[in-house]
Amino acid sequence: MESAQRSSKIEKKKVNVRSIIAHVVLVILAFMCLFFFYILLINATRSHADLQKGFSALPGTHLLENFFNVANDGTFPMVRGILNSLIVSGFCAAICTYFSALTAYGLYVYDFKLKKAAFTFIMAILVMPTQVTALGFLRLITNMGMYDSLLPLIIPSIASPAVFYFMHSYLQSSLPLSLVEAARIDGSKEFHTFNRIVLPIMKPAIAVQAIFVFVGSWNNYFVPALIIQTKSKMTVPILIATLRGADYMNFDMGKVYMMIAVAVMPIIIVYLILSRYIIAGVTLGGVKE
Repeated sequence: MESAQRSSKIEKKKVNVRSIIAHVVLVILAFMCLFFFYILLINATRSHADLQKGFSALPGTHLLENFFNVANDGTFPMVRGILNSLIVSGFCAAICTYFSALTAYGLYVYDFKLKKAAFTFIMAILVMPTQVTALGFLRLITNMGMYDSLLPLIIPSIASPAVFYFMHSYLQSSLPLSLVEAARIDGSKEFHTFNRIVLPIMKPAIAVQAIFVFVGSWNNYFVPALIIQTKSKMTVPILIATLRGADYMNFDMGKVYMMIAVAVMPIIIVYLILSRYIIAGVTLGGVKE
């Protein structure tokens, strides 16, 4: 009896030690992830002269000054740039997730001769970097009259092999074919089945990919830098680059940190909005064969 009690106490101690170690590791990882974000916010409150003095863990007193310097800069359309990025990122997230889910649904549910070839072709596009096709893409949109517009930043998001593969894998694990067949027997049309039955089941996958696509589009610098020339059409990354590349005599590091801090806020808001669908939608994918 005593030996059993001793062994149970030893097991409890081991569990407590493991729990303490796990919590310590999580605290360290959280600190490493949030530390740079904290420094960004601190630097946004400091002036250019204070930033030149070096690192400081304490906030400055120039938060409003830096914000008004950025907002009232006639050569720097901050509000317009954020609006452009919201338009591009929002449409990219919506279009990319919907059409990728629709494509994944088509290849998962329907059986046709070139099904494997189509899947292989989409996966082959996945390994092709954007830089390889950039020149041809630039010539194409120039010939189509879409140069220096936001449309070339939105329309190509319809075809996203990475998002398609994620959606296809999620359908394989969460959507029983018997559910689709039952909907067909009940007289449901294909698009009605997809929009009313399949999409609710895919909410967690759509929310996850919408976050990734939105962040990727928001932070995209390479393609917009090739296409956009007019300052009123520039997105946030290009505007930040113009601030960073300004004349040294007029260069203000406080404005740069403030613009970066402002640019991060929409990403956090989108994550907070969509993250609840990741948790709430998990139960919707619980239908099994």
